[in-house]
Amino acid sequence: MKNIKLLLLLNIVNMAFVGGFLGAQEENKFPKVVGHRGLIFQAPENTLAGFDVCMSLRLGLELDIQRTKDGVLVLMHDSEVNRTTNGVGKVSEITLAELKKLDAGSWFDPSFKGEKVPTLEEFLLRLARYKESNPLVCVDVKIDDDQLVEEMVGLARKHQVLEYLMFIGRTITEPGFRERLKKADAKAKVARLAQTSAELPAALEDPLADWIYVRFIPTPQEVSKVHQKGKKVFVVGPLVAGNLPENWRKARESGADALLTDYPLECVNSWRNGKGR
Repeated sequence: MKNIKLLLLLNIVNMAFVGGFLGAQEENKFPKVVGHRGLIFQAPENTLAGFDVCMSLRLGLELDIQRTKDGVLVLMHDSEVNRTTNGVGKVSEITLAELKKLDAGSWFDPSFKGEKVPTLEEFLLRLARYKESNPLVCVDVKIDDDQLVEEMVGLARKHQVLEYLMFIGRTITEPGFRERLKKADAKAKVARLAQTSAELPAALEDPLADWIYVRFIPTPQEVSKVHQKGKKVFVVGPLVAGNLPENWRKARESGADALLTDYPLECVNSWRNGKGR
């Protein structure tokens, strides 16, 4: 049933995604487009249904981490289940077994009835199937505890997908969190925030940062400086989150490595069609 649902969703999305799936040449030509919480207008957020389609289309994705009452890492943006399931209460006060009884799809559309809240490990198992498409997964860490960093990194190593993850959330503003990730595994990729151009020089000198998380559209010269330091540029925030072809064009022409938006399909289509000129 899940495979049938995926095929149907892919068919629907593919009709809106001009020209179909991204090819390797286009991936090299464009920044990696990252779908915020998946494909939030085509499938319920933070679910395997949406993430499967993102990865099948060779798009990146962003997900959010919470922990259940019995200590399992799960994917959900809010600290409560109220908005995106048919349940109520805090994730931290619900066991995994209780969480798995909830419907995480019907709130979005009846066709997604029965969609479950995934665990982080369930997603990583899925991610391992898409290695050939060189996926980019942005892990927005909403929580913290003594076991969190080692557990996230350990699960990623177990399923051999650590290289495809970029840690954001707490990492972008907390040097101590970035340091813990690097101690857990030097290969863990972490991002640091540069809110404005003025903050870029300090971010460039941070030995713990692999990615610079910028909430402005950088110039090609600024991106070049980041690349000279062996780091990558991730463009995020209101300037690119909405349906904004002109800003997407500027981000692409800057040479940025990735871009986070609520409209990943429209973003790629705008680049293909030369919009925003």
